Amino acid sequence: MSTATPPPPVSGAVADAASDVHLDTPAGRRRRKSSAGNAARAVTSPWASAIAIVLALAWTTPTVGLLVTSFRNQKDIQETGWWHALSTGFTLDNYSQVLGGAEGQPPLTDFIVNSFVIAIPAVFLPLLLASLAAYAFAWIEFPFRNALFVGVFALQIVPLQIALLPLVTMYQQIGINGTYWALWLSHSAFALPLAVFLLHNFMKEIPASLLEAARVDGAGHVRIFFQVLLPLITPALASFGIFQFLWVWNDLLVAITMLGGNAGEGSLAPLTMVLNNISGTLGNRWYLMSAAAFISIAFPVIVFLSLQRYFVRGLLAGGTKG
Repeated sequence: MSTATPPPPVSGAVADAASDVHLDTPAGRRRRKSSAGNAARAVTSPWASAIAIVLALAWTTPTVGLLVTSFRNQKDIQETGWWHALSTGFTLDNYSQVLGGAEGQPPLTDFIVNSFVIAIPAVFLPLLLASLAAYAFAWIEFPFRNALFVGVFALQIVPLQIALLPLVTMYQQIGINGTYWALWLSHSAFALPLAVFLLHNFMKEIPASLLEAARVDGAGHVRIFFQVLLPLITPALASFGIFQFLWVWNDLLVAITMLGGNAGEGSLAPLTMVLNNISGTLGNRWYLMSAAAFISIAFPVIVFLSLQRYFVRGLLAGGTKG
């Protein structure tokens, strides 16, 4: 009585060859197309480019209209649209009136200085604290490190509105409410969770061998952070610095809450509080409103354009690394 012998096992090379033959069919080639490749082809198609151009024009047209209106006098604004500006002429009187104080309004120059005094420390303070915390989370072993990092990341979903009243109460108790310190500390606290997350993810992309080589040379944590890591995380710092500057410069809620709404001459009010008052008292004077509004948006645009080469690199590092 004979027994059937089992077929010999198929080797891995044979199986791989068979699968390659199968994938070489038209259906197999279609399956090999990755979703990333499909997305790249989609966003670089002529239709996508045309849609992007249309969206860019729709986004920038109001800003261009605001800029042109700010250089026109009241009569021209009331009689013709901003697209007729070439036939009616331009003037710089609107800016001189707004900067020097128009129709009983305080001059904007003082409040521009206030905005810079508020924004610059409120950008550099969270950058310094967040970079130190991000280094600790990325490269220093300590108990509950991962749990603490998840907790810091979860703080991003907490609305800042629920923290304003407790902060005002605490600032009143320690005597700094209504001062620059209240604004600096508030903006820094609200910015730290996102800053730590972005900088931590950027630091994790740095090869560990670089830090090990620095340790072999005798460098400690302080020297590694300032001389090795800090120059390498410049794109991430610039990316978050843009976000934070735009947020602080355009903030109105925190400024009103901490300063009490006082936007008179000699106060600590930023430019946004003054524009809020001007919109009520000079709301029908578009030639002044447009000039004041464009002064307000000009500085963030300058900051963004000067740091834009770092923006995408830092943003992608924080969004793709976990």
